[in-house]
Amino acid sequence: KAFTMVEVGYFARIAKLSIRDTLLALKESGVDSLPGGGAEIFHPRVRKVICDHKVSGQQWLNIARTAHQIGLRSNATMLYGHIETEEERVEHLLLLRELQDETHGFVAFIPLAFHPENTALAHLPKPTAFADIKAIAVSRLLLDNFDHIKAYWIMMTPKVAQIALSFGADDLDGTVVEEKIYHDAGATTAQFTPRADLERLIREAGRVPIERDTLYRPVDRSKMPPPGPRPDVTLSLNV
Repeated sequence: KAFTMVEVGYFARIAKLSIRDTLLALKESGVDSLPGGGAEIFHPRVRKVICDHKVSGQQWLNIARTAHQIGLRSNATMLYGHIETEEERVEHLLLLRELQDETHGFVAFIPLAFHPENTALAHLPKPTAFADIKAIAVSRLLLDNFDHIKAYWIMMTPKVAQIALSFGADDLDGTVVEEKIYHDAGATTAQFTPRADLERLIREAGRVPIERDTLYRPVDRSKMPPPGPRPDVTLSLNV
C-alpha cells in the first residue's frame, strides 16, 4: 500500500501523465492498494481554508474511482474537529458511500481527529472522546457498504479506540513502527504499541484479535515459513 490520492495527483501533474496512466504505472511497479489520506473534508469551503494546495474533493474522488476501475483497492478518511460543520461531515460520508456503491473499491474508512497544535488553527480545541466515538458510530451507520471502520488508536489513544470497538469500529490498526504526521503536529500519544498490548485491549473489549494484511485477509503465522537468513552486507568505504 502506498501513495494517497493527493500524491497520485501530484505524480500525474509533474510527469504530465493522465491519472489512469499514473495509476497503471504504479500498479505495474507493485502497488496494489492506496491509503485514504488527503480526503480531509470534501466541501470546497473547508478545503479552501485548510488544504487549498491539495487536490479538490471532486478530484480526490475521481482519482479513487479510477484506481478502483483498474483493480486497485483503497481506504478512505475524513478529518473532523476543525472548521467543518456537521452537515459537511455528512455530505463527505454520503459522497464516499455513493462512490462505494459504484466501485466497491474501498476497503476501510478511518475517521481522523484533527490535532490543532502546531497548525494555523491552534486556537481550536481538540475533539473530545465523545466526538471521537460519535464519529465512529455515525460512520458505521451511514457507511453501510464499507466492510471495515477503523479506530485509529494513535489519534484516539488506545483506551478510546478500545471503547470504539463497541460503537462500530472493527479495527484498531497495527502496532505502527513510528508515526510522523500526527506527532509532528504535537501529539503526545505513543508512537508504538506492542502487539501484546493491542491484543489485550481487544480481548478485554470482548472481541477476538485477528492479524490481517492490508486487504483484511487473515494472517496465520503458524503456516508461514520461517524467515531465511539475512544476506551478508558488505560496506565499501572510499577514503
